[in-house]
Amino acid sequence: MDALQTAEYARALYGAHGEKAEAEAAQKALQCEQEMKHDEARQWQAVRRAISQLRGPNQG
Repeated sequence: MDALQTAEYARALYGAHGEKAEAEAAQKALQCEQEMKHDEARQWQAVRRAISQLRGPNQG
């Protein structure tokens, strides 16, 4: 997943889940790590960071 795809996915997830989107992405990353899906976990971590940026400073 490239940076543009990551940003688009983050926006969609944030639009669908609101303030819970970042926690959802973090949970998915953890689940992937536990399943030894390291590349997928890194993608979810990137999505989580993008959601954090969407939320802006002082949002959690």
